Amino acid sequence: VDEVGRGPLVGPVVAACVVLPHEFNLDGLTDSKKLSEKKRDFYSDEIKKIALGVGVGIIDEKKIDEVNIYEATKLAMKEAINDCLKNCKIEHILIDAMPLELDIPTTSIIKGDLKSITISAASVIAKVTRDRMLDELHEKFPMYDFKKNKGYPTKKHLEAIEEYGILPEHRRSYGPVKKIREGEACAKS
Repeated sequence: VDEVGRGPLVGPVVAACVVLPHEFNLDGLTDSKKLSEKKRDFYSDEIKKIALGVGVGIIDEKKIDEVNIYEATKLAMKEAINDCLKNCKIEHILIDAMPLELDIPTTSIIKGDLKSITISAASVIAKVTRDRMLDELHEKFPMYDFKKNKGYPTKKHLEAIEEYGILPEHRRSYGPVKKIREGEACAKS
């Protein structure tokens, strides 16, 4: 199990759970952050063809603001595991760096997306899923440059928030968005 999207200012946190066959080997598969978009798309398709099970969990920005990103990440991971369990038996779960309390035995591995091919596979599925969501958001709001920044607080993204405002998909509890909201509240009073 792995997640993506803890740092962006906009959109959900997405987790994936992947169960691979014992003999699985996909040369070059590693942490999604170390792969080009083209390679991630290729690996995502290959993983989905070969995996014994794939599950995805998505926790939106409203829930992130409600419970905090750490708790939202755990919820997304549990959702991904439950989604995977619908079609696949899981005996043990490897998790990238986060402890989870589950009825299934777990092992939390620091830098797991670099050390475990199954966590790498989950990283790729989660990243491709979230990136496609941000690409769709970019089509609606191209001025925020989500196609390139994927919701991270780049200079262009922050300037777009200042110029065009906060979108419903923005995480209101995150520093840069919160600061702009507070500035707007002060300007209105």
